[in-house]
Amino acid sequence: MSRPPIHHIYKYRKNMKSTDTGRPTREEAEAAVRTLIRWTGDDPTREGLIDTPKRVVKSYEEFFAGYAEDPREILSRTFEEVEGYDEVIALTGIRFESHCEHHMVPIIGTAHVAYLPDRRVVGISKLARLVEVFAKRLQIQEKMTVQVADTLYEVLQPRGVAVVIEAAHECMTTRGVHKPGVAMVTSRMLGLFRDDARTRREFFDLIGRSGGSGSCGV
Repeated sequence: MSRPPIHHIYKYRKNMKSTDTGRPTREEAEAAVRTLIRWTGDDPTREGLIDTPKRVVKSYEEFFAGYAEDPREILSRTFEEVEGYDEVIALTGIRFESHCEHHMVPIIGTAHVAYLPDRRVVGISKLARLVEVFAKRLQIQEKMTVQVADTLYEVLQPRGVAVVIEAAHECMTTRGVHKPGVAMVTSRMLGLFRDDARTRREFFDLIGRSGGSGSCGV
């Protein structure tokens, strides 16, 4: 089975004043926020809103920090002294906060990531960081699921990778159809997790889900 390419890996400069890539300056971003405030019908110069543009831009730096990081570098340091360990390695319950690329409202959920090592492993914190890098971008859940799985599979080259993401989307809970309490579940199975039902079932057992003989999601 050929290894899939990594999807949508971007690296942006952290210098907010750089326009080499066409990125607006901080001042331009703050002006855009003031425009949106006026569009809502409020006055950006009143006391409660005067510093809001600065706060919004600063919060965006945090919300979308994933654009400034290379996910491949996160997985670059691996360890081979594992005493022959070759069973499933899983990190479950990785909470993340992302933003819908269609409405720019929060996606809040949990990721479960597992792989079958082939001679080398990566520090477990790196799995959480991998999820975080892709979450801190404008996203749709299906794409994020593929990005996490494919990056881990391509860089670490394990015998298999499994990713399941469960999330609530405020684009449908606070607007539109207004359906709170609804969670979306997506999955990506590669290598032995796709080809071997027992391995896949072991992963679903670890995360407390019924995997059956097939996989859900993308």
